[in-house]
Amino acid sequence: MKFREIISRITGFSIPIFGIQWNPPEAECAAAKRVLTFLEDRRVLYIPSEMEVPHYCVESIIRIREFLTDELGKLHSNNELAQNLRAMRSACRKFLNTVQADDHIVQFGARHDHFASWIFNAAVGELRGTFGIHIACIAASHGLDIEDDLASILPIASDDD
Repeated sequence: MKFREIISRITGFSIPIFGIQWNPPEAECAAAKRVLTFLEDRRVLYIPSEMEVPHYCVESIIRIREFLTDELGKLHSNNELAQNLRAMRSACRKFLNTVQADDHIVQFGARHDHFASWIFNAAVGELRGTFGIHIACIAASHGLDIEDDLASILPIASDDD
């Protein structure tokens, strides 16, 4: 990165302790917006689990993983956005490894009287928790809004905040 590029992104200085604020590159902001827009339409991330059909959830997670991989290929460096996307992609792989480890999990994951529903719902919950943290980071660092449905998986602010 050239000096002029760095300077063009600086928006302010803080004193007495030296600090710099800067704007992320336009391509990074556009990628962050694409990712959030895509995820806002992925029901598996926020619809109540009793409404989920495990087979369709698996398909959706596969699509999410592929989309994140494509977006990572468009980024130029190992910046914070890329780290968030990698963490979400890793959560997708972990979900798929868990639910595809036994055919019963996808087949009977929607039946509340079967052990498979415990495993399936736990995997969905873990995935949503991981995504919530990284979506919050992406939105905060790029100044982006999130639709209410997707925002339902963001971490809850503590009473101290």
